[in-house]
Amino acid sequence: MKTMRRALLSGLPALVAAGTAQAAFPDRPIRVIVPYAPGGNVDIVARLLAPGLSARLGQPVVVENRQGAGGGVGADAVVRSRPDGYTLLAGSNGPLTVNPVLQANLTYDPLRDLAPIAMASRVPLALVVKRDLPARSLAELVALSRSRPEGLGFASTGTGTVTHLTLERFKAATGANLLHVPYRGGGAVGADVLSGVVDGAVFELNTALPMHRSGDVRILAIASTHRSPLLPEVATFIEGEVPNFTAGSFVGLLAPVGMPADILESLRAAMTASLAEPTFQARITEAGGEVSAEVEQTSAGFAEFIRGELSRTRAAAAAAGLTP
Repeated sequence: MKTMRRALLSGLPALVAAGTAQAAFPDRPIRVIVPYAPGGNVDIVARLLAPGLSARLGQPVVVENRQGAGGGVGADAVVRSRPDGYTLLAGSNGPLTVNPVLQANLTYDPLRDLAPIAMASRVPLALVVKRDLPARSLAELVALSRSRPEGLGFASTGTGTVTHLTLERFKAATGANLLHVPYRGGGAVGADVLSGVVDGAVFELNTALPMHRSGDVRILAIASTHRSPLLPEVATFIEGEVPNFTAGSFVGLLAPVGMPADILESLRAAMTASLAEPTFQARITEAGGEVSAEVEQTSAGFAEFIRGELSRTRAAAAAAGLTP
Protein backbone atom coordinates (compact mmCIF):
# COMPACT_ATOMS: atom_id res chain seq x y z
CA MET A 1 0.00 0.00 0.00
CA LYS A 2 2.83 2.39 0.89
CA THR A 3 4.56 1.62 -2.39
CA MET A 4 1.34 2.20 -4.33
CA ARG A 5 0.70 5.50 -2.54
CA ARG A 6 4.23 6.72 -3.26
CA ALA A 7 3.78 5.83 -6.93
CA LEU A 8 0.50 7.70 -7.17
CA LEU A 9 1.87 10.79 -5.40
CA SER A 10 4.97 10.83 -7.54
CA GLY A 11 2.80 10.80 -10.64
CA LEU A 12 0.54 13.69 -9.59
CA PRO A 13 2.79 16.52 -10.91
CA ALA A 14 2.87 14.88 -14.32
CA LEU A 15 -0.90 14.44 -14.32
CA VAL A 16 -1.43 18.09 -13.34
CA ALA A 17 1.01 19.26 -16.01
CA ALA A 18 -0.71 17.13 -18.62
CA GLY A 19 -4.10 18.53 -17.65
CA THR A 20 -2.79 22.09 -17.87
CA ALA A 21 -1.20 21.46 -21.25
CA GLN A 22 -4.46 20.06 -22.59
CA ALA A 23 -6.52 23.11 -21.52
CA ALA A 24 -6.98 24.78 -24.87
CA PHE A 25 -7.59 28.52 -25.24
CA PRO A 26 -10.19 29.73 -24.53
CA ASP A 27 -11.76 27.82 -21.67
CA ARG A 28 -13.78 30.70 -20.16
CA PRO A 29 -15.51 33.92 -21.34
CA ILE A 30 -13.51 36.70 -23.01
CA ARG A 31 -14.02 40.38 -22.15
CA VAL A 32 -13.77 43.12 -24.77
CA ILE A 33 -13.40 46.48 -23.05
CA VAL A 34 -14.90 49.43 -24.94
CA PRO A 35 -13.33 52.59 -23.49
CA TYR A 36 -16.40 54.72 -24.22
CA ALA A 37 -20.07 54.89 -23.26
CA PRO A 38 -22.55 52.59 -25.02
CA GLY A 39 -23.99 53.59 -28.39
CA GLY A 40 -20.97 55.10 -30.15
CA ASN A 41 -19.12 53.75 -33.16
CA VAL A 42 -16.58 51.74 -31.14
CA ASP A 43 -19.30 50.17 -29.02
CA ILE A 44 -21.39 49.27 -32.07
CA VAL A 45 -18.49 47.63 -33.90
CA ALA A 46 -17.46 45.65 -30.81
CA ARG A 47 -21.00 44.34 -30.34
CA LEU A 48 -21.26 43.42 -34.02
CA LEU A 49 -18.01 41.46 -33.73
CA ALA A 50 -18.80 39.67 -30.49
CA PRO A 51 -21.21 36.98 -31.85
CA GLY A 52 -18.82 35.97 -34.63
CA LEU A 53 -15.88 35.74 -32.23
CA SER A 54 -17.94 33.73 -29.76
CA ALA A 55 -19.08 31.26 -32.42
CA ARG A 56 -15.52 30.65 -33.59
CA LEU A 57 -13.82 30.56 -30.19
CA GLY A 58 -16.52 28.52 -28.47
CA GLN A 59 -16.84 30.85 -25.47
CA PRO A 60 -19.00 33.91 -24.67
CA VAL A 61 -17.48 37.23 -25.71
CA VAL A 62 -18.75 39.93 -23.37
CA VAL A 63 -18.53 43.66 -24.19
CA GLU A 64 -17.83 45.86 -21.18
CA ASN A 65 -18.00 49.68 -21.32
CA ARG A 66 -15.42 51.50 -19.22
CA GLN A 67 -15.30 55.15 -20.28
CA GLY A 68 -13.21 58.09 -19.12
CA ALA A 69 -10.19 60.23 -20.04
CA GLY A 70 -10.79 60.07 -23.79
CA GLY A 71 -10.63 56.28 -23.75
CA GLY A 72 -7.61 56.20 -21.47
CA VAL A 73 -9.35 54.57 -18.49
CA GLY A 74 -10.38 51.51 -20.49
CA ALA A 75 -7.03 51.27 -22.27
CA ASP A 76 -5.15 51.41 -18.95
CA ALA A 77 -7.36 48.65 -17.53
CA VAL A 78 -6.43 46.36 -20.44
CA VAL A 79 -2.73 47.21 -20.20
CA ARG A 80 -2.78 46.24 -16.50
CA SER A 81 -4.60 42.94 -17.10
CA ARG A 82 -2.95 39.55 -17.54
CA PRO A 83 -1.74 38.89 -21.13
CA ASP A 84 -3.69 35.66 -21.39
CA GLY A 85 -6.19 36.54 -24.13
CA TYR A 86 -9.19 36.94 -21.83
CA THR A 87 -9.18 40.77 -21.66
CA LEU A 88 -9.06 42.71 -24.93
CA LEU A 89 -9.38 46.36 -25.92
CA ALA A 90 -11.65 47.71 -28.63
CA GLY A 91 -9.16 50.42 -29.53
CA SER A 92 -9.71 53.56 -31.57
CA ASN A 93 -8.22 56.99 -32.28
CA GLY A 94 -8.64 58.41 -28.78
CA PRO A 95 -6.65 55.98 -26.64
CA LEU A 96 -4.27 54.88 -29.41
CA THR A 97 -3.32 57.93 -31.48
CA VAL A 98 -4.67 61.07 -29.78
CA ASN A 99 -4.04 60.58 -26.05
CA PRO A 100 -0.32 59.73 -26.55
CA VAL A 101 0.14 63.08 -28.30
CA LEU A 102 -2.11 65.37 -26.26
CA GLN A 103 -2.27 63.92 -22.74
CA ALA A 104 0.57 64.59 -20.32
CA ASN A 105 1.65 61.80 -17.98
CA LEU A 106 -0.24 59.10 -19.84
CA THR A 107 -0.12 55.84 -17.89
CA TYR A 108 0.50 53.66 -20.94
CA ASP A 109 2.25 53.68 -24.31
CA PRO A 110 0.12 52.08 -27.05
CA LEU A 111 3.13 50.99 -29.08
CA ARG A 112 4.94 49.50 -26.08
CA ASP A 113 2.13 48.15 -23.89
CA LEU A 114 -0.49 46.86 -26.35
CA ALA A 115 -0.29 44.10 -28.95
CA PRO A 116 -2.48 44.76 -32.01
CA ILE A 117 -4.59 41.78 -33.08
CA ALA A 118 -6.40 43.14 -36.15
CA MET A 119 -8.18 46.23 -37.32
CA ALA A 120 -11.92 45.82 -37.87
CA SER A 121 -13.26 48.90 -39.64
CA ARG A 122 -13.10 52.62 -40.16
CA VAL A 123 -15.62 55.41 -40.71
CA PRO A 124 -14.19 58.14 -42.97
CA LEU A 125 -14.55 61.75 -41.95
CA ALA A 126 -16.52 64.20 -44.07
CA LEU A 127 -16.23 67.96 -44.57
CA VAL A 128 -19.72 69.46 -44.26
CA VAL A 129 -20.95 72.98 -45.03
CA LYS A 130 -24.22 74.76 -44.40
CA ARG A 131 -26.61 74.47 -47.33
CA ASP A 132 -26.46 78.13 -48.44
CA LEU A 133 -22.66 78.43 -48.42
CA PRO A 134 -21.63 79.40 -51.98
CA ALA A 135 -19.00 76.67 -52.37
CA ARG A 136 -19.59 73.46 -54.27
CA SER A 137 -16.08 71.99 -54.14
CA LEU A 138 -13.00 72.05 -51.96
CA ALA A 139 -11.30 74.47 -54.35
CA GLU A 140 -14.25 76.85 -54.14
CA LEU A 141 -14.28 76.55 -50.35
CA VAL A 142 -10.59 77.42 -50.07
CA ALA A 143 -11.02 80.40 -52.44
CA LEU A 144 -14.07 81.63 -50.53
CA SER A 145 -12.28 81.40 -47.18
CA ARG A 146 -9.33 83.40 -48.51
CA SER A 147 -11.65 86.09 -49.85
CA ARG A 148 -12.99 86.80 -46.37
CA PRO A 149 -10.61 88.52 -43.94
CA GLU A 150 -12.33 86.88 -40.96
CA GLY A 151 -12.32 83.51 -42.70
CA LEU A 152 -15.00 80.84 -42.33
CA GLY A 153 -16.02 79.32 -39.01
CA PHE A 154 -15.65 75.53 -38.90
CA ALA A 155 -16.63 73.47 -35.90
CA SER A 156 -15.22 70.31 -34.36
CA THR A 157 -16.40 68.09 -31.54
CA GLY A 158 -13.68 69.51 -29.29
CA THR A 159 -10.09 70.71 -29.17
CA GLY A 160 -7.70 67.83 -29.77
CA THR A 161 -10.34 65.46 -31.14
CA VAL A 162 -9.86 63.61 -34.42
CA THR A 163 -12.31 66.03 -36.11
CA HIS A 164 -10.28 69.04 -34.96
CA LEU A 165 -6.96 67.52 -35.99
CA THR A 166 -8.37 66.63 -39.41
CA LEU A 167 -9.51 70.22 -39.86
CA GLU A 168 -6.00 71.44 -38.98
CA ARG A 169 -4.47 69.02 -41.48
CA PHE A 170 -6.79 70.35 -44.19
CA LYS A 171 -5.88 73.96 -43.37
CA ALA A 172 -2.17 73.16 -43.47
CA ALA A 173 -2.49 71.30 -46.79
CA THR A 174 -4.54 73.95 -48.60
CA GLY A 175 -3.96 77.28 -46.86
CA ALA A 176 -7.70 77.62 -46.24
CA ASN A 177 -8.63 80.50 -43.91
CA LEU A 178 -10.77 78.55 -41.45
CA LEU A 179 -11.44 79.55 -37.85
CA HIS A 180 -11.67 76.56 -35.55
CA VAL A 181 -14.77 76.61 -33.34
CA PRO A 182 -14.52 73.86 -30.68
CA TYR A 183 -17.66 72.34 -29.16
CA ARG A 184 -18.18 69.86 -26.33
CA GLY A 185 -19.47 66.88 -28.27
CA GLY A 186 -21.25 66.40 -31.58
CA GLY A 187 -24.91 67.11 -30.86
CA ALA A 188 -24.66 70.90 -30.73
CA VAL A 189 -22.34 70.99 -33.75
CA GLY A 190 -24.94 69.48 -36.06
CA ALA A 191 -27.63 71.88 -34.86
CA ASP A 192 -25.40 74.91 -35.38
CA VAL A 193 -24.35 73.90 -38.90
CA LEU A 194 -28.01 73.38 -39.78
CA SER A 195 -28.96 76.81 -38.41
CA GLY A 196 -25.96 78.58 -39.96
CA VAL A 197 -24.27 79.57 -36.70
CA VAL A 198 -21.07 78.09 -38.15
CA ASP A 199 -20.18 77.70 -41.81
CA GLY A 200 -19.27 74.04 -41.61
CA ALA A 201 -17.76 71.21 -39.63
CA VAL A 202 -15.93 67.91 -39.81
CA PHE A 203 -18.06 64.88 -38.95
CA GLU A 204 -17.86 61.12 -39.16
CA LEU A 205 -19.65 60.11 -42.36
CA ASN A 206 -22.33 58.15 -40.51
CA THR A 207 -23.24 61.32 -38.58
CA ALA A 208 -23.22 63.60 -41.62
CA LEU A 209 -25.10 61.23 -43.93
CA PRO A 210 -28.67 61.80 -42.65
CA MET A 211 -28.23 65.59 -42.65
CA HIS A 212 -26.85 65.51 -46.19
CA ARG A 213 -29.65 63.31 -47.47
CA SER A 214 -32.29 65.58 -45.95
CA GLY A 215 -30.74 68.59 -47.69
CA ASP A 216 -29.99 70.41 -44.44
CA VAL A 217 -26.22 70.41 -45.10
CA ARG A 218 -23.90 69.49 -47.97
CA ILE A 219 -20.97 67.10 -47.80
CA LEU A 220 -18.19 68.59 -49.90
CA ALA A 221 -15.69 65.76 -49.60
CA ILE A 222 -14.99 62.45 -47.87
CA ALA A 223 -11.55 61.66 -46.43
CA SER A 224 -11.23 58.19 -47.92
CA THR A 225 -9.21 56.63 -50.72
CA HIS A 226 -12.41 56.02 -52.69
CA ARG A 227 -15.96 57.32 -52.90
CA SER A 228 -18.56 55.92 -50.55
CA PRO A 229 -21.07 53.55 -52.19
CA LEU A 230 -23.72 55.40 -50.17
CA LEU A 231 -22.74 58.74 -51.77
CA PRO A 232 -21.18 58.01 -55.15
CA GLU A 233 -21.75 61.62 -56.25
CA VAL A 234 -19.51 63.06 -53.50
CA ALA A 235 -15.79 63.29 -54.27
CA THR A 236 -12.90 62.42 -51.99
CA PHE A 237 -10.36 64.94 -50.70
CA ILE A 238 -7.81 63.30 -52.97
CA GLU A 239 -10.03 63.95 -56.00
CA GLY A 240 -10.34 67.52 -54.71
CA GLU A 241 -6.56 67.87 -55.20
CA VAL A 242 -5.54 67.38 -51.57
CA PRO A 243 -2.95 64.60 -52.09
CA ASN A 244 -2.99 61.51 -49.86
CA PHE A 245 -5.60 63.06 -47.56
CA THR A 246 -7.42 60.37 -45.62
CA ALA A 247 -8.87 60.50 -42.12
CA GLY A 248 -11.37 58.51 -40.14
CA SER A 249 -12.40 56.89 -36.91
CA PHE A 250 -11.03 53.35 -36.77
CA VAL A 251 -11.74 50.37 -34.52
CA GLY A 252 -9.57 47.33 -33.86
CA LEU A 253 -8.82 44.76 -31.18
CA LEU A 254 -5.67 44.80 -29.06
CA ALA A 255 -4.35 42.80 -26.11
CA PRO A 256 -1.83 43.42 -23.33
CA VAL A 257 1.70 42.97 -24.60
CA GLY A 258 3.27 39.61 -23.76
CA MET A 259 0.38 37.43 -24.86
CA PRO A 260 1.54 34.05 -26.27
CA ALA A 261 1.80 34.05 -30.04
CA ASP A 262 -0.52 31.08 -30.50
CA ILE A 263 -3.31 32.80 -28.52
CA LEU A 264 -2.88 36.02 -30.49
CA GLU A 265 -3.11 34.03 -33.72
CA SER A 266 -6.27 32.26 -32.53
CA LEU A 267 -7.89 35.62 -31.81
CA ARG A 268 -6.73 37.09 -35.11
CA ALA A 269 -8.04 34.15 -37.11
CA ALA A 270 -11.43 34.31 -35.37
CA MET A 271 -11.60 38.03 -35.95
CA THR A 272 -10.71 38.01 -39.65
CA ALA A 273 -13.26 35.24 -40.26
CA SER A 274 -15.88 37.35 -38.48
CA LEU A 275 -14.97 40.40 -40.58
CA ALA A 276 -15.59 38.36 -43.74
CA GLU A 277 -19.18 37.58 -42.79
CA PRO A 278 -21.58 39.23 -45.28
CA THR A 279 -23.91 40.28 -42.45
CA PHE A 280 -21.10 42.10 -40.62
CA GLN A 281 -19.89 43.80 -43.80
CA ALA A 282 -23.41 44.89 -44.71
CA ARG A 283 -24.01 46.43 -41.27
CA ILE A 284 -20.74 48.37 -41.44
CA THR A 285 -21.46 49.64 -44.97
CA GLU A 286 -25.01 50.64 -44.07
CA ALA A 287 -23.61 52.77 -41.26
CA GLY A 288 -21.29 54.65 -43.62
CA GLY A 289 -18.19 52.70 -42.68
CA GLU A 290 -15.88 50.29 -44.44
CA VAL A 291 -14.26 47.03 -43.36
CA SER A 292 -10.50 47.27 -42.93
CA ALA A 293 -8.16 46.29 -45.75
CA GLU A 294 -6.70 42.78 -45.76
CA VAL A 295 -3.24 43.97 -44.66
CA GLU A 296 -4.78 45.85 -41.72
CA GLN A 297 -6.39 42.60 -40.56
CA THR A 298 -2.94 41.34 -39.54
CA SER A 299 -1.10 42.21 -36.34
CA ALA A 300 1.81 43.74 -38.23
CA GLY A 301 -0.45 45.69 -40.59
CA PHE A 302 -2.56 47.09 -37.77
CA ALA A 303 0.59 48.07 -35.86
CA GLU A 304 1.91 49.91 -38.91
CA PHE A 305 -1.42 51.68 -39.33
CA ILE A 306 -1.31 52.89 -35.70
CA ARG A 307 2.23 54.20 -36.14
CA GLY A 308 1.16 56.12 -39.25
CA GLU A 309 -1.85 57.63 -37.46
CA LEU A 310 0.35 58.68 -34.55
CA SER A 311 2.69 60.45 -36.95
CA ARG A 312 -0.19 62.30 -38.61
CA THR A 313 -1.65 63.27 -35.23
CA ARG A 314 1.67 64.73 -34.08
CA ALA A 315 1.96 66.77 -37.28
CA ALA A 316 -1.62 68.07 -36.95
CA ALA A 317 -1.12 68.93 -33.28
CA ALA A 318 2.04 70.85 -34.13
CA ALA A 319 0.22 72.76 -36.89
CA ALA A 320 -2.51 73.71 -34.41
CA GLY A 321 -0.04 74.70 -31.71
CA LEU A 322 -1.35 72.02 -29.33
CA THR A 323 0.81 70.65 -26.54
CA PRO A 324 0.06 67.98 -23.90
